[in-house]
Amino acid sequence: MNMPSKSIVSLTSYFLFACTFTSLARGSNTGFSSRSSYTLKERHHVPRNWAYVGRAPADHEIELHIGLQQPRFEELEQHLLEVSSPSHPRYGEHLSAEEVQTLVRPDNESLALVIEWLKENEVDINILNFSPSQDWISVTLPIPHIERLLSTEYHNFRYEGDDGDYSVVRTLEWSLPEHLHDHVDCIQPTSSFFGVSALGRTKRSYWDVIVENINKNERESSIEGIGSHSPRAPGARQVCNASEVTPTCLRTLYGTIDYKIQVPEKNSMSLTNYLGQFNNRSDTSLFLSQYRPDIPADGWDFKDISVAGGVNPQTPADAYQLEHGKGKEGNLDIQAMLGIAYPTPLTIYSTLGTPPPFKPTAFAPNNTNEPYLIWLQYMLALPNSQLPKVISTSYGDIEHTLPPAYARRVCNSFAQLGARGVSLIFGSGDSGVGRDGMCHTNHNDGRPETPEFLVSFPDACPYVTSVGATMGMDPERVAVLDEKKFVSGGGFSRYFARPPWQDGPVQAYIESLGDEHSGMYNPDGAAYPDVSAQGYEYAVFWNGTKRLMSGTSASAPTFAAIIALVNDALLAEGKPALGFLNPWIWEVGKRGGGFTDVTVGNSKGCNGTGYPTRTGWDAASGWGTPWFPVLKDLALGNELRGEKPWYIL
Repeated sequence: MNMPSKSIVSLTSYFLFACTFTSLARGSNTGFSSRSSYTLKERHHVPRNWAYVGRAPADHEIELHIGLQQPRFEELEQHLLEVSSPSHPRYGEHLSAEEVQTLVRPDNESLALVIEWLKENEVDINILNFSPSQDWISVTLPIPHIERLLSTEYHNFRYEGDDGDYSVVRTLEWSLPEHLHDHVDCIQPTSSFFGVSALGRTKRSYWDVIVENINKNERESSIEGIGSHSPRAPGARQVCNASEVTPTCLRTLYGTIDYKIQVPEKNSMSLTNYLGQFNNRSDTSLFLSQYRPDIPADGWDFKDISVAGGVNPQTPADAYQLEHGKGKEGNLDIQAMLGIAYPTPLTIYSTLGTPPPFKPTAFAPNNTNEPYLIWLQYMLALPNSQLPKVISTSYGDIEHTLPPAYARRVCNSFAQLGARGVSLIFGSGDSGVGRDGMCHTNHNDGRPETPEFLVSFPDACPYVTSVGATMGMDPERVAVLDEKKFVSGGGFSRYFARPPWQDGPVQAYIESLGDEHSGMYNPDGAAYPDVSAQGYEYAVFWNGTKRLMSGTSASAPTFAAIIALVNDALLAEGKPALGFLNPWIWEVGKRGGGFTDVTVGNSKGCNGTGYPTRTGWDAASGWGTPWFPVLKDLALGNELRGEKPWYIL
């Protein structure tokens, strides 16, 4: 399949078209919009633990993001699958930024209609900001203006939790002129509570618990078998023990210890910070000096990039940062990645600042933003030469905190990065199938809540790779730490259909469950996690002292670092990086050899046993944990190219 040669329409050309289109319509006495033509576009109910406070202040401003329809997205999706499937002739032929932007560009009619609607509602078109593909329009307006624009009312909502109180400005429903419904996918921030529940909690987020345990006796009794060796990595017996998981342990366990990085100048990896998290160089120096003494003290660093005001401070933590554990998550991420994949260049993206605490009369503008959307728009505007080849993210939320349309739009943005050759890796969540007492739906039609397993987003998006957590060594098993309410997550989306590459293994797993948990999950939904990695008691330096931290927030950067090493081997032979991983992972899983199957444990929760492990793929551990020597050889070789593709029956 050849890419279309049509270039992106310039902004000047667009405005010329829009003016012509508007003039023709007015000449035919066809009005674009009127207040009487407004109909409901979206309704989304408030998730649990959020309380209504009152009307939003009139002087509050919101940066509104309008997502226009992408009529050619299915075409982009087809390109993504072809360049990401080892059995396809186009495997590895990633798209350029311009090619992707062409495929997600809205129709000229959609652009003209939306611009005219904004003009009719007294929005100055000179203050509009367009994404490179013009599929997003952003504008900052006072709340009363937005309320007229969307025929709605904004309110203050307060989240109350053990780790703090936070406030946001949201609406539960909003409307558009009826003729715009087929031209606009979503508008945010409106009814989405994503990014402010999980991402807004500083001590322990719902899905991304950071478990700390400094009691040695408790550690040794809670992880029996960690001192035993793994058949795959016989040296693990000598370097892994019950006290702490170190880079040497991980490199030995997953087979990277003897790999010599060849072309770091051609490679790249990245991690993301939110909520004022940061990555302290002084702490990381202490970590590397103890666990990677082969790395010169002045021979490592990272590139720091601020997105929308995000900061990565290197000064000693202040009282607020110490009280709220700022930097723990960031230090865990950077130390895990550098401990395995040094000297691969590392870039860190820090997005937005720390969300403000709840104050009845003060609302800061930055607490209205959706973090992933802000970060994605920044990344998608970069040329391919500036995109990292693998990105690890340790933040997420419950799927039903997002309206379905917005969740799909974020997921589609991940697909755009995947088509351009970026591997996106996320931790699968730290609450199993849901914490006891929290497992209820969030129906948008007003029906009463009903019991169901909770789903992690964006893990359930088919275009990212989800990593679960394991503990123990012989055998590795699903990570569970009851006293800290930490259970590795997994499940099935209620928003996204199962992608074709998952069909056989996932259907077999669901059949093995029989009637167990019937009605608690969507058997036709996209399944996660894809894989797993160690996620228990990592040695981490924070504030000058060593801590032991657990969670899929440890598993994700570990797996990302291993993928960075696979990319190094590919780039050294003049081959492209892996890019979107999932079709490759699932073909490797079905073939066998690249992952160590995890067959002990459950992703439990919701007052029950949750999803059990099985031979092969399961919703508790995915395909299991990586074995780098085989993964590298499979990536370099042609073994998978001769096998029957998943899309041929």
